[in-house]
Amino acid sequence: MLAMAALSVRLPDSIHRQLKHLAERERVSINQLISTAVTEKVSALMTADYLERLAREENREAFDRVLARVPDVEPDLWDRWTSLGTK
Repeated sequence: MLAMAALSVRLPDSIHRQLKHLAERERVSINQLISTAVTEKVSALMTADYLERLAREENREAFDRVLARVPDVEPDLWDRWTSLGTK
């Protein structure tokens, strides 16, 4: 069984309304939506820390191995960087 901890978080009413709406749309609880969002953010931050550590240690071979596993594909339209002033 997975151990769980309780956390009380204060959010602006507007964010709470958005969370409620999104949770209903996704057919999950607000707790599940928040848990998933936090998990994704923690994963992203840990990945960034790992890559920074590889770069800092000047372990170029390990860094290149990690990057070689990233698919060489165009990002989805919603996930592309754009210059300021362009669409």
